Amino acid sequence: MSQRKKLVLFDGHALLHRGYHAIPYLSTKDGTPTNAVYGFVTIMLKALTDLKPDYVAVAWDLPGKTFRHDMYADYKGTRKKTDDELIAQMPLTREVVEAFNMPLMEREGYEADDVIGTLAHRYGKELDVVIVTGDMDELQLVDDHVKVYTMRRGFSDTVLYDRAAVEAKYGVTPEEFVVYKALKGD
Repeated sequence: MSQRKKLVLFDGHALLHRGYHAIPYLSTKDGTPTNAVYGFVTIMLKALTDLKPDYVAVAWDLPGKTFRHDMYADYKGTRKKTDDELIAQMPLTREVVEAFNMPLMEREGYEADDVIGTLAHRYGKELDVVIVTGDMDELQLVDDHVKVYTMRRGFSDTVLYDRAAVEAKYGVTPEEFVVYKALKGD
């Protein structure tokens, strides 16, 4: 990356899900589950240490339908219901983000992915942008000033995808990645 300042965008829900599924069940003394929060914070702190951003924001999904539901009634219709233990950790994670004084970027009717794409497109013109996520769909956003930082396994084995890394791993350019995913059935 160049000498431009760096913006790190955290994909809140993707990282929370990653923590939930990667960390064995943890809870407070009163039984409140915390494994997803712990995983989220672990990933966030590692990324902050590794990437040393000038600016940060956390993109977050709001509950409810998005514009995609209006376009296709069965959007995400085959997804299973989110576990109650994960849902219970969402407000706690928001509290952590607020305690770190990081802005929560969210918009009714849109997913965090949409917010990330918009911010990456807007700020990639003047800043180097790094998206921290467990959602590989974000690779379609990679360009000369947008990278994706993700975990391969666990939380310490990370990779920073630039154009060359996307092409080396998947055999397609970031612009072709959405077609690759569609043909693969995702």
